[in-house]
Amino acid sequence: METTVLVTGATGFIGRRLVAELTEGGTRVLAMTRRPDDYDGPGEPVGADVGDPSSLATALEGVDVAVYLVHSLDHDDFEDRDARAARSFGAAAARAGVRQIVYLGGLGDDGDLSPHLRSRREVESLLGEAGVPVTTLRAAIVVGHGGISWELTRQLVKNLPAMVVPKWTATRTQPIAVDDVIRYLAGVIDNPDAIGETFEIGGPEAMTYLDMLAVASELANGRSIPVVPVPVLTPRLSSYWLALVTDVDLTTGRNLIDSMTTEVVVQDRRILDVVPGEPLPYREAVRRALAERLADGKKV
Repeated sequence: METTVLVTGATGFIGRRLVAELTEGGTRVLAMTRRPDDYDGPGEPVGADVGDPSSLATALEGVDVAVYLVHSLDHDDFEDRDARAARSFGAAAARAGVRQIVYLGGLGDDGDLSPHLRSRREVESLLGEAGVPVTTLRAAIVVGHGGISWELTRQLVKNLPAMVVPKWTATRTQPIAVDDVIRYLAGVIDNPDAIGETFEIGGPEAMTYLDMLAVASELANGRSIPVVPVPVLTPRLSSYWLALVTDVDLTTGRNLIDSMTTEVVVQDRRILDVVPGEPLPYREAVRRALAERLADGKKV
């Protein structure tokens, strides 16, 4: 019997790629968007908004698996917004008879989370509050053309001849290529070994943000950028610094940087048993992101 998958955030960085991957594989996909009349991607557009509970019943009708890719980092009250939306969506999914929700959350230990990561963790539990099993993939920075975290990296190494960087750039993280995120998401959908499970996903290397900037500069510019770390640049000041040299808005930048002060590395590799295949190295992820940007008609 054919599986019907609803993808929320279908026009976003992850959503549009996932919809394309699933439809190419022969899956029936409902692409959920607030503006279905403007949608020109693959799948079948359905109009709904996670912030409007009354719109969800129609979108979820006949759905077997729902993929939840929504968050509100560009709002100061993102924690409340995301909690309300997750609770409403989980309840609507239960009423519709959905048998699995797949969620892309944030990597990090439960005891030491920023507000952003704490919100991601809360959404995990709220999505399943009404009884639908939730499969969660927890990731750190996703590297790919169009992703906010990658855009921060790309614009920093492009726009600055040298960088005075905050102390938090020495924090370790585990970046992952967007291609691997899509592969893992597709691999856990309607997979009996993944129902109700939480998996950590990441590339093969744990590295500091400073290391990431150095590799990105080498591949994008053909040279390394001189870097001077300073210990007194707080996350709030850092967000103003980012706003000066990138086009990422201040609220989103501040919420992302709050998470960058906490080490987030993969401790559990069980995902490799469920979705086999080694993830791409960071250098290859950067090469692909830069190549896709060029193919999109934009300068590196």
